[in-house]
Amino acid sequence: MSNKERIRKAFKLTIPVLTGYICLGIGFGIILEAKGYGVLWAFCMGLFIYAGSMQYVAVDLISGGASLIATALTTLMVNARHLFYGISMIEKYKGTGKKKPYLMMSLTDETYSLIVSDNTNDKRLYFLISLFNHCYWVIGCTVGSLIGSVLNFNTNGVEFVLTALFVTVFVEQWLNCKNHLPAVIGVVSTVLCLVVFGAEYFLIPSMILITIVLTVLKKYTVSEVNSDE
Repeated sequence: MSNKERIRKAFKLTIPVLTGYICLGIGFGIILEAKGYGVLWAFCMGLFIYAGSMQYVAVDLISGGASLIATALTTLMVNARHLFYGISMIEKYKGTGKKKPYLMMSLTDETYSLIVSDNTNDKRLYFLISLFNHCYWVIGCTVGSLIGSVLNFNTNGVEFVLTALFVTVFVEQWLNCKNHLPAVIGVVSTVLCLVVFGAEYFLIPSMILITIVLTVLKKYTVSEVNSDE
């Protein structure tokens, strides 16, 4: 595959993420601007933090004067799922050389979904997918801050775009996969932990439970996937 073909393929694959990240990033930029932080903050947070849910949480942490310890613990809880993402990507990212640190840093939920779904094992394609998605997010955050600096309106409910994006990714994966057992396990485990541990502490227990259940049922899910292929 030539570089031009690879770029076209990466862009085509990331179009759904483009629409989601631009809207989500604009929402973040608007909220950040409403808290008194300008476009440079939005650009830098999108570039270096690059975590949709955590950036929304970070707005309140920054404006509320949270300590470094509280910020670190909150970040760990919100982004704990990436520990499991990283483990599952060890084989995919083998042989990526100098690109590996960036690929690790830029592994968002949507990027993970696209790369896992690809069977070409094209390392350059993985890098382009990650880069394109990152650019979409930075652009969205920056544009949102600029909009927020010009227009003055009520920002209540803007953060719901994050939930909407996760729902969209879930539905897309559900429609594209014949094996729905992992998705069902994820939903049931999450709801169960939400009831048991509450909204503030359910994330890490739910990820642990999902990992355990998927490991126990691995032979069933793997066999179903292979039969579909």
